[in-house]
Amino acid sequence: MSGPYDAVYARAGFGAPVRRGRRPVLVVVDLTRGFTEDTFPSGADLGDVVRATGDLIGAARSAGVPVVFTAIAYTPAEADGDWLTWLHKAPGMRAMREGSDAVAIDPRLPRLPGDVLITKKGASAFHGTALASTLAGLGCDTAVVCGATTSGCVRATVVDAVQSGFPVLVPRECVGDRAQGPHDAALFDIQAKYGDVVELADALSYLAAR
Repeated sequence: MSGPYDAVYARAGFGAPVRRGRRPVLVVVDLTRGFTEDTFPSGADLGDVVRATGDLIGAARSAGVPVVFTAIAYTPAEADGDWLTWLHKAPGMRAMREGSDAVAIDPRLPRLPGDVLITKKGASAFHGTALASTLAGLGCDTAVVCGATTSGCVRATVVDAVQSGFPVLVPRECVGDRAQGPHDAALFDIQAKYGDVVELADALSYLAAR
């Protein structure tokens, strides 16, 4: 999206850079096998995103920046039940069952036992979870958000992070989607109204400077 959209958004005063704090957290949204591997019904081949996010996690570790992972996982009662509205709209998500391979963090990511794992039932990592209080307890003042999908759980998490008081950076190489159109539109929207969409090199430098 460019051209006339730029003028409209500029006139509205959107797109100002966020304030970058000194105590960031890296939030890895739903890079589980059910999203990162195209052998799963809900997945796509996000190998490039996983590799770039692995680099980002390495930089966070070196800088002492906390890393928080999230995963969607439903109990059998939730997956088979009739009361979760989202599962009526997206019934393929019923495959994201607790204990299944689909909800396992992608094994290519360097996850450690001490990393926080937030299990969620909806798109936003903040909705119905302890993520906001966890970040407050960690003393974090900025969220670097990566993961999948850009137009779904990533965007929802970014919006709620801002509404919870956290400036947000989104490294473009570290987010992915099932199709290019929704991915591009989500990044445009995030950059305009919610956070800064940055290059991986910028995010790596930011974490290293901490």
